[in-house]
Amino acid sequence: MTWAYQILDILSTATEAISVYLFCLWLCKKPRFSAFANKCIIIGIYFLSIYAMTWFTELGAYKIPVLIIVGLTVIKICYADSFATCGICYEAYLITIPILTEGIGMLIGHAFYQDNIIVVIDGDSLMRWEIYAIILIARIIVLCLSYLMCRNFTYQVNYKDFILLTTIFIFAIVFFMSDVYMHLNLGVAGDRLHYIVSTALPAAGIMTFLYAKNTMYLREQEQRGKLQIALLQQQFAYYQEKMKDEDRVRSIYHDLKNHLLVMENRQNTEETRQMAKTLRSQITDYEDYAHTGNEFLDIIVKDKTAKAREKQIDFSAMVDFHGIDFIEPLDISTIFGNAIDNAIEASEKLPESKRLITVKAERVRDMLLITVENNTLPENHLTERTTKKDRFAHGFGIPNIKKAVEKYGGQCRFQQEERTYRLNILIPCP
Repeated sequence: MTWAYQILDILSTATEAISVYLFCLWLCKKPRFSAFANKCIIIGIYFLSIYAMTWFTELGAYKIPVLIIVGLTVIKICYADSFATCGICYEAYLITIPILTEGIGMLIGHAFYQDNIIVVIDGDSLMRWEIYAIILIARIIVLCLSYLMCRNFTYQVNYKDFILLTTIFIFAIVFFMSDVYMHLNLGVAGDRLHYIVSTALPAAGIMTFLYAKNTMYLREQEQRGKLQIALLQQQFAYYQEKMKDEDRVRSIYHDLKNHLLVMENRQNTEETRQMAKTLRSQITDYEDYAHTGNEFLDIIVKDKTAKAREKQIDFSAMVDFHGIDFIEPLDISTIFGNAIDNAIEASEKLPESKRLITVKAERVRDMLLITVENNTLPENHLTERTTKKDRFAHGFGIPNIKKAVEKYGGQCRFQQEERTYRLNILIPCP
C-alpha cells in the first residue's frame, strides 16, 4: 500500500508546486527570467523540497517553516517585485491551497470516519487514502476558483495588505502546523472544532484580503475617473479655444492683404515695424497648436508651451505620436505632464537666457523613444520626490512616470550632466 500513498503524495506535491508558480504568475509583475525559466525553477525546486522532506526526513510538521523559507526565497529569486508582493503571493498560496484544502479534507474525513482517519502502514502513521483523495480534489477545485479570481489581477499590493494578510496567516499557519504535528508526529486525529477553525481561518483570510483589495481598487478607479473627467473637460475647453482662434485668424486674414499693401508702399519706418509686430502677436497664439498625432498629447503640449512662454522659457517640442495608440490618455498625461512640469520648475531657477526645454518623441522601429531635456543649475541633484504642492494633479512626480512607463514594459533613465538634466524613456511598441 505504501506505493499507493507515494503516488497520491506525488500528485499532491505536484499540485502544490504548480500552484506556487500560478500564484506568482497572477500576483507578481516583474519576472527576472523568461516564463519557461521561472516555471522550471519554481516548480522544480519546490517539488523536490516537499518530496525530499516528506519521504527522506523525520521532520513532520517542522518541515513547514523550512518550506516557507524555501518558497519565499525562490519567489524572490525569480521576481523583482517588492518583498510585500512576494510575501502576499506565497501567503495567498499557503492559505488557499495547502491550509484551506487540507482543512476541508480533514473536516469531511472526520464526518465520515470520526477518529479513525489515521492508519498505520509499514510503521508510519498516515491518513486514510480516501482523505488524501478528497484533499486532492479540493485542491483542484480551489485552484480553478483562484484562477477565476486572480487571472485579471491588476491591483498593486502594498505593505498594508501584507500586514493584514500576514496577521491572519500567522493564526492559520499555527492551526495548520498543529494539525500536521498531530497527524505526522503524534499519529492522532484532532476533534471536529479544531478542523472547523482550521478551515474557517484561511477562508476568513481570503475574504478579508479580497475585501481590502476591492476597496482599494474602487478608490483608485474613483480617482482615475475624476482625473479622466478633468482631462475631458480640458479637451473640451481646448477645442472651444481653438475654434475661437480659428475664427480670429480668419478675421485677421481678411485684413492681412490690406496691411501688406500698406507695408509695401511704406519704407522701413517705426509705424511699419509696429504694424508687423502687431500682426505677429495676433497669430502667435494660433501657432501654439501642436499636431502630434494624438489629441490628448496636443492638449498637453499646447498647455505647456503657453506655460513656458509665460515664464520666458525657450520651449521646443518635436513629437510624432502617429500610430502610437496603445498608451492610455491618463498615462500620456502622467508621463509628459509631469516630465515637462519638472523641466519648467527647474528652468525657472535659471537666468532667462539659459532657460531651454526640448521635448522629443518618435517611434524608431519597434520602440517608442521619449526625451525631455532642460538646462539646470549645476548644484541640482537627481531626485524622485516631487516638490509640487498639487501632487495628485501632477501624477505624484517622477515615481508615477516610472510606474506609467513600466506598465508598458518600458524603462526610464535619468541623466544629469553639469548643466543639463535629461529624462530618456524607452517603451516597446506592441
